Amino acid sequence: MHSLSTQSSAPITLPPGAWRRLGARLARCDARLFQIAFLATLLSIGVLLRDFSLRPGQMALTFAAGLAAQWFWVRTLQLKNVGLLSAAITCFGLSILLRADTYWVHPLIAMAAISAKFVLRINGKHVYNPANLGVILAITLLPGAWVSPGQWGNDLAYALWFVALGGLVVQRARRIDISWMFLGCFLGLCIARFVWLGVPLARGLTLFSHQTQSGALLLFAFFMISDPMTIPNRTGARLFYAAAVALGAFLWQFYLYRPNGLIWALFLLTPMVPLLDRLLPGAKHVWRPDPGLPAARQNGDAIAPAS
Repeated sequence: MHSLSTQSSAPITLPPGAWRRLGARLARCDARLFQIAFLATLLSIGVLLRDFSLRPGQMALTFAAGLAAQWFWVRTLQLKNVGLLSAAITCFGLSILLRADTYWVHPLIAMAAISAKFVLRINGKHVYNPANLGVILAITLLPGAWVSPGQWGNDLAYALWFVALGGLVVQRARRIDISWMFLGCFLGLCIARFVWLGVPLARGLTLFSHQTQSGALLLFAFFMISDPMTIPNRTGARLFYAAAVALGAFLWQFYLYRPNGLIWALFLLTPMVPLLDRLLPGAKHVWRPDPGLPAARQNGDAIAPAS
């Protein structure tokens, strides 16, 4: 009995290098898996606890239509090394951001947003972030569709989770610079506005606290503007682009006094990306490099049929 007790209380030790091997395995995982896990958790919490006014049928139709559109284009264009992960991320984004009075809006927009990745392309890159484009198409062209950034609330705990998990995703994608640049510029402009308007310090700190704890702002910074497939390839160009989007969103929201400034600024300034890539060329991001494919065909960046 004594020997059994001694054995049961002995500390559990891992083989040498186990943590290093675990870290190496995680590093080899597709970063989009972490993003999907985060967005799925966020959507589940929102539906169950925050009442995002999203019907289960709308979400199911969004995923069915979006994944079907991705499968159709991949098969039609005979693309290699292209799966459904990016399409799933777009479907999560549309489910989180978009609201509609009917069931047909979500699947229609999902198909349009996914199809745009394969149709609207310049220099081997799709132009628009699919979720951003889908939301814009819905609120401008379809009746009974809207986006409500205020649905996230200002809970500090949620904001911390956004930063922690969002930062993990974009850092793995090697594009964390654009997220922090955007946040620094946008929040810096907000502070400058408080100073310009002579807002009392206590009131300004309260307002700034609400802005920094906005889940919508952090979701945009870490999961939309940081999409590595639709931002400039070169670091300097990305930083300039982030500052431009921040300024555009700030002016849209605080000087034009119109809603959805973040989404509109990104949409209107996205055409800058091909120009910046031309003026300041850099290495194009690849989600899953395949040594068996030429660089031009990695991850479906080229849409010509495979040989």
